[in-house]
Amino acid sequence: MPDLRDEIKTALQDFNSKPLRKSALTLLDILGYRSDRTLVLEGSNPQAFLDLVESQPAATKFDSTKALFSDWKSSDILFQLTDDDLASTSSLFKETDIKSGLLRSYLFFAIELKGKDYARGKLTGIARQINRVFPMPVMLLIRHGDASGAPVLSIAVINRRRNKVHAEKDVLEKVTLIRDISLSQPHRGHLDILASFAVESLVHPQKKPINDFDTLHAAWEKIFNVELLNKNFYDELANWYFWAKKHCHFPLYDEKADKYDLFRDTDKVREHEAKNLIRLLTRTLFVWFIKERGLVPEELFSPTDLEKSVLKSFDPESKETNFYKAVLQNLFFATLNQTHGEREFRNERQHQNTTTLLRYESKLRSPKDFVRSLEEITPFLNGGLFECLDRPHPTKTGPQGGRVIIYEDGFSDRKDNSLTLPDFLFFGSERIDDLSGEHSFGLASKKNAKVRGLIDILDSYKFTVVENTPIDQEIALDPELLGQVFENLLASYNPETKTTARKQTGSFYSPRAIVDYMVDESLKAYLTRALVEKASMRQADARTGLDILFAYTEMERTFTPAQVDILIAAIDTCKILDPACGSGAFPMGALQKLVFILSKLDHDNKKWQQRQIDAASTIPDSSARDAAIAAIEKDFAENADDYGRKLYLIENCLYGVDIQSIATQVSKLRFFISLIVDQHVNRKRTNFGVRPLPNLESKFVTADTLIKIEKPETDRLLGHGNLFERSDVAVLQAELKAVRHNLRTHYPTSISPKR
Repeated sequence: MPDLRDEIKTALQDFNSKPLRKSALTLLDILGYRSDRTLVLEGSNPQAFLDLVESQPAATKFDSTKALFSDWKSSDILFQLTDDDLASTSSLFKETDIKSGLLRSYLFFAIELKGKDYARGKLTGIARQINRVFPMPVMLLIRHGDASGAPVLSIAVINRRRNKVHAEKDVLEKVTLIRDISLSQPHRGHLDILASFAVESLVHPQKKPINDFDTLHAAWEKIFNVELLNKNFYDELANWYFWAKKHCHFPLYDEKADKYDLFRDTDKVREHEAKNLIRLLTRTLFVWFIKERGLVPEELFSPTDLEKSVLKSFDPESKETNFYKAVLQNLFFATLNQTHGEREFRNERQHQNTTTLLRYESKLRSPKDFVRSLEEITPFLNGGLFECLDRPHPTKTGPQGGRVIIYEDGFSDRKDNSLTLPDFLFFGSERIDDLSGEHSFGLASKKNAKVRGLIDILDSYKFTVVENTPIDQEIALDPELLGQVFENLLASYNPETKTTARKQTGSFYSPRAIVDYMVDESLKAYLTRALVEKASMRQADARTGLDILFAYTEMERTFTPAQVDILIAAIDTCKILDPACGSGAFPMGALQKLVFILSKLDHDNKKWQQRQIDAASTIPDSSARDAAIAAIEKDFAENADDYGRKLYLIENCLYGVDIQSIATQVSKLRFFISLIVDQHVNRKRTNFGVRPLPNLESKFVTADTLIKIEKPETDRLLGHGNLFERSDVAVLQAELKAVRHNLRTHYPTSISPKR
């Protein structure tokens, strides 16, 4: 009997050659969804669909612009699934107003779009407009092209519920997406998600049979629970982490060279191994996210390709450290942290301590092909996390007179390199291992834990580079996962010290709902004050208007043009600091909310762009000023609308401090991912048109905010009570801002260390 995933894969491939309606009905039938309640539009004509929706007596009308109606190639109403269809086994829309009978059913649509590479917001916009007209929950199958033009399928589901205060009204719910499903070679993670939607696979939270709308809806809600998906992934990743701790070894500082003798203590050694393993996971996860944008070669993670064309010696169960050294370390340190066009292998007798040059040439089948594959698609990122931590000792020298090298990452061709990360940790098959001892939490449940290779774990889940929001989400792992993994792994139990890294550092993951609440309340308080002081509004009126502005609804803003200008100016000049930012949950939440607000206040970005140009116009040097203005115009013209909003909010408004350097690195990387989502990759341009992050070294810094900075004796004698009261600070700030603009303008792809 064929596996359900095989049937789903075949049905998806049929979308390439068969009519959309027929293909969609076949796929849904395989999943167990079928009904005779249908309406057939003549020739799947979009205009016939438009005529139908405009005839519906809905409280809100279909907005063809927001629904991208001009891009529609075909449209079909597939069927309405009701309690009768679910249990037993009239006509469609026999009720024309919003009643419980209609709300207790699902309506299935299929639409084909002419274009390609649709952003998530565009697809959710289509679902919202259809849901405005038809009063029941909706599932929408959308066939369109991906970034390369290859056909893909996206599935959008949107719920509908009554307004709890006004029974005669109803409100739009969150849109959940399964996005960009390849029709020729579906991703394993997508096949698993679709299989979980099959009626025979559904599991009700209370184990009830799926025989009516309520039980079906509850089971679907469980699948929509992205937090549960994240938890399942983290549980697998945590098992891998404790398994890897038993088999890995990262180089230690040379005890004779280390003036602090840090690693004479066994507990310190364990902590060293744990932190390096967490850093490895964070680096690898980040690579997996940018791989979703096609910026890393897929063959570097395929066992077949690795054995056939990449590595001279590759065995998925090998105890040798070939994959991590020759592939991952070269990718981390000498590709993502090296200027595009300057990637090459280290000379045998030269540049021994230059960590931006490739190593391990002898492990590769064709070093030239390896470099070429990276040069073809992988940009220079300079993300901080990919800086090699090996470095010369500041004072001590070796027998040959050169500086003693302090190895931490162990990016070295030396035969005595003690770095150990066996290939089976990345590609080993599933097995049972005892993780209940010192390498785990000490839990009995870890005694017979399932473990498998890290690449196999990552390949079995679908990732998205777009962070989920309160109004839309993908059933996929989003970049917030970087922070969750980092902060949760810090909670790993250390049986020697009887404490956790989390307790030692105060690192705790903030749930998204709590972050959203804190962001909203903070920004509303700030903007209310601006409206009261600058627009002479009553505080209650300002708050009411902001409640509407902040709400994830399509209700228009209530502010006058003058008040809008005040709000945009207040956003542009606001400074948001998280003194214990961790992996950036609060700053990222603030960024998402501010981008959303700006999109409602300034649809076409004209006001926001002009403010950035006005700021650049104050640069004293004329050539730098002109170049900065040109760069701003280019940022807005050549990328998605949100890119210009995000870039200048990140550059001017957001700050974070954390005691752990890896935490601030993760924060910066999440902001980079948020930008790359809205950048248009162009293979013909320098660095493929991918601009590295703006200068965030002074935006997200590693420090202890609980310890006061001692003032110099001269300050106390001169009576300076505050650093920012000094007259020379303002001058230096202005000069620094001009330098940053100058650097961004003249070196848009940044500069790597030269040899």
